[in-house]
Amino acid sequence: MCSTCSPPSSSASGGSRPDVRLVLFDIDGTLISARGVGRRAIAHALREVYGTQGSLDTYDARGKTDPRIVTDVLKTTGLGDQAIQAGLEACFATYSRELEALIGAGECVQILPGMDTVVRVLDAREDTVVGLLTGNIVKGAELKLRPTGLWPYFHVGAFGSDHIDRRQLPAVAQGRLRERLGHELPFDRVTIIGDTPHDIDCARACGAVAVAVATGLYPREELVAHAPDLLFDDFADVDAVVAALTRR
Repeated sequence: MCSTCSPPSSSASGGSRPDVRLVLFDIDGTLISARGVGRRAIAHALREVYGTQGSLDTYDARGKTDPRIVTDVLKTTGLGDQAIQAGLEACFATYSRELEALIGAGECVQILPGMDTVVRVLDAREDTVVGLLTGNIVKGAELKLRPTGLWPYFHVGAFGSDHIDRRQLPAVAQGRLRERLGHELPFDRVTIIGDTPHDIDCARACGAVAVAVATGLYPREELVAHAPDLLFDDFADVDAVVAALTRR
């Protein structure tokens, strides 16, 4: 994501573009599979900084922010909030270095079906701004996406490094878009795409459109139970996906 990138400019009439939609993508299990390198990098960082990886081996990290993962697994060891917070910066610096080493040239990063084309097609539209809403810290997001060539297409984003609570991230992305557009974009003009019930809940909590895709570790049946506005097995049928996303 380039800090100098700009979404579509405001119209002359009152500086408002009511037709603009912000489409926010999750990363792991949605855009890509990194084949477990993120968990391995966090395990390394936890051991190096805190001397333990806590309950990480059995922890359900699906849809969680990176700070939430670290906090939850360390609390199982009896470590208090103050001690956890004191090591957090060093932990994520170590995590980023290890993740970069594990990803290398990106052979372990797989773009999930249709996602690269959907992102590019949406980005080319004048009525759409493409962004990220992910539990990854910003450096982790960049490291995972750069090998795919998709990183420059995401013009705004909200990350685990912005807030431990995923529900707070839509407002972060909305605020960053406001700085670029010069006006507020209401949440009913925001679409959040992810592969877990946490992504659906995140959209529901702010009034955004919830789009689920069954390319992650949750089966379609579990996603259906959370009643997303749209549900796809994958994004391989690019034309159908883009039509559905832009119609709403």
